[in-house]
Amino acid sequence: MIRKIIHIDEEKCNGCGLCAKACHEGAIGMVGGKARLLRDDYCDGLGDCLPACPTGAISFVNREAAAYDKAAVLENNAAPATSSQLRQWPVQIKLAPVNAPYFNDAHLLIAADCTAYAYGSFHQDFIRGKVTLIGCPKLDEGDYTEKLTEIIRTNTIKSLTVTRMEVPCCGGIERAAVTALKNSGKFIPWKVVTISADGRILDKF
Repeated sequence: MIRKIIHIDEEKCNGCGLCAKACHEGAIGMVGGKARLLRDDYCDGLGDCLPACPTGAISFVNREAAAYDKAAVLENNAAPATSSQLRQWPVQIKLAPVNAPYFNDAHLLIAADCTAYAYGSFHQDFIRGKVTLIGCPKLDEGDYTEKLTEIIRTNTIKSLTVTRMEVPCCGGIERAAVTALKNSGKFIPWKVVTISADGRILDKF
């Protein structure tokens, strides 16, 4: 069917992510540092995202698109434990840029890879509302400390959360994140959450 739907001009998009936050339906996400309409059927055509965009990258167009599926949107929003809360890409520490608009005023999550598999509500309880970076200190080559230091030092990070497994090898990602915070010279709220192999939160500090 032909209907009114948003269009995002990637050339004008600065990757701030404000439109994704303003879209209550979950139709917009961040891919490769740019906003993207992920699902036509989640876009209601009302344009709550338009005034949130600082660069005028979003406009209305009339084109062939799937009908707005209110039931699917409600189901998606009603089941947060199974809905992706990821709002930027890439997520691997090794691939992430040091500077990106989505780091501005961000709550940063640095997660050991296995934590998202062990803890069932990881998206809802940890990723939601945060910029997420992941890595495995045992399998990845090199040390994350220098890169994480630059990310924290050169961006306006508002808080830092580290999630790790209880196994000893996960100590590497905790050490890298805590050392990076100290080396950055900044004083921001931070915490480390340890998760057991059977998916329980063991401690937070």
